[in-house]
Amino acid sequence: MRNSFIDELVIHAKKNSNIALVVGDLGYSVVEPFADLFPERFINAGVAEQNMIGLAAGMASEGYHVFVYSIGNFPTFRCAEHVRNDIDYHQLPVTIVAVGGGLSYGSLGYSHHTIQDYALMRSMPNMLLASPGDPMEVRACLRYLITNPQPSYLRLGKSGEAVFHDEVPNVVPGEWLPIKKFNCTQSGSIENVILSTGGTLSDAIKLAESTDENNCRLYSLPLWGQSHKALQPKYAEGLKSLTTVEEHLVDGGFGSWMLESIFNAEGNMPKITIKALDAKVCGMVGSQEELKNATGVTL
Repeated sequence: MRNSFIDELVIHAKKNSNIALVVGDLGYSVVEPFADLFPERFINAGVAEQNMIGLAAGMASEGYHVFVYSIGNFPTFRCAEHVRNDIDYHQLPVTIVAVGGGLSYGSLGYSHHTIQDYALMRSMPNMLLASPGDPMEVRACLRYLITNPQPSYLRLGKSGEAVFHDEVPNVVPGEWLPIKKFNCTQSGSIENVILSTGGTLSDAIKLAESTDENNCRLYSLPLWGQSHKALQPKYAEGLKSLTTVEEHLVDGGFGSWMLESIFNAEGNMPKITIKALDAKVCGMVGSQEELKNATGVTL
């Protein structure tokens, strides 16, 4: 996902001189293609994330679309007040890019577990969350964000993610994106849906494969936020069950967002099952797969 992000950003930066990239003294072996081509639009802010956010907000107020790139919790929780006051409140075109979403850096312990970021970022009313499920969705999200600059949060995996789309899909905030293998050949009414956001798309596919395919469809939701809750009842109405999948704690996560979206909706709403991380992961150290296996996401 990291390489797809930089590749796509470079493509757009060649055409758009307002795109800038700010990093927190990391991203080496990833960000060089941008830094080498556009040195005047690349800034290493050092290990000073709060200052980095203020810098990005200032640049955005002068017309730049700034991409702030750092690891998981560093550009989010470490500088939450600055994100809220400087970016979200003023509705500035800053995209906060967090690499290593979920448990990608699980072997480094809880300081690097990015498992409460949805809860924080979605609480900001102007923030659009972009949580792609594969490298193709990364490119799709980036194309949308560049075309529609706004306060946004792009959550990436670390590396080695599988590709599930044949081509870059068209993504729209709040709209469910069908996963071809589990949608195109089926007919009749839909009763059960699995809906994933972020890097758990591979886990959602495994879950779908273990389910009766004739009675189950699989979707990804890579773009979502506070203002897109109203769209969810039209997708959920008439379903028997809806299972959400995420690499985040249950509290305040994607499944919670979906429950809030349909809580007061009219019509026949489904039972929602949230497949997310157990809070015991907060005290654990291990590889991403080990932690996911132990705390509720993988089968």
